[in-house]
Amino acid sequence: MNLLTDFPGEIAALTAACLWAVASVVYGLVGQKIPPLLLNFIKGIIAIAFILITLVWQTEAIPNFPVFPTTLLLVSGLIGIGLGDTAYFAAINHLGARRTLLLETLAPPMSAGFALIFIGEQLNTIAWCGIFLTLLGVAWVISERNPVANNSHNLKIGIIWGLLAALAQAIGAVLSRFALIDSNISPLWSTLLRLVAGTVIVSLLLLFTAVNQIKSVIKQRVSAAMPFRSFFSTKTFASLVGTIILASFASTYLGIWLQQISLKFTSTGIAQTLLSTSPLFILPIALALGEKVSLRAILGVLVAVAGIGLLFIN
Repeated sequence: MNLLTDFPGEIAALTAACLWAVASVVYGLVGQKIPPLLLNFIKGIIAIAFILITLVWQTEAIPNFPVFPTTLLLVSGLIGIGLGDTAYFAAINHLGARRTLLLETLAPPMSAGFALIFIGEQLNTIAWCGIFLTLLGVAWVISERNPVANNSHNLKIGIIWGLLAALAQAIGAVLSRFALIDSNISPLWSTLLRLVAGTVIVSLLLLFTAVNQIKSVIKQRVSAAMPFRSFFSTKTFASLVGTIILASFASTYLGIWLQQISLKFTSTGIAQTLLSTSPLFILPIALALGEKVSLRAILGVLVAVAGIGLLFIN
């Protein structure tokens, strides 16, 4: 029995986008208390544990991993998860979720362009129209004026992080797509490979950061500057970890698994476009929390839904 593998690629992508929408709200709150690198590391370890449990439960034998596709998946995880997710969390801390998601809409056209150049994956006119309408609707929703102002320094740094995150996501998606269509590696195993690679690079970056901060502490003799000390000494440690576990289960374990399914069974540009519809799913969450949703946001959703419809009938 293979869970989720019967999902059509488009449905898998939309489901992942929904899960990421919920998780982005959670990560936006948690990210104010935990550094991006540490948050990325924790969610990666938790998701890897869930995948290993799933593989044992399914009693799947370890497959033969072809060298080239396996290498592509590892590099994809290193760039897309290790570097991309860290940049994404940093962008959220500087720009907020809405502006960060606006920059993330650059990932689908980047992905489609890279897929065309490097793996010869072409889309027809209807698909391109669907991508355009969907991204237009998403951008319309999240570009609405945000009452929370950022200073210019945070804005510039946030934009840089956001652009790096979008580029990393696009490169990671194309590498995953290439590996999945060129091998029989299942989406669950590809998810594990990507997460392991991403978590390894994050752990190395964490170690490098910790060593540098410890050296700074020794030089300055200020023990309070120890990395992440405030996080580990806080009374809310248990509740924070519990929240991260739930968010990691939904967004990293299920979300990336569904992302790999979508990249396995539909083209890169279409998959990335549907994966970028998270802001549309945030609107019902906002309504549930008692926030006012504008007419502009509703119209943006309708435009995006029209684009999604074109992608499904394509």
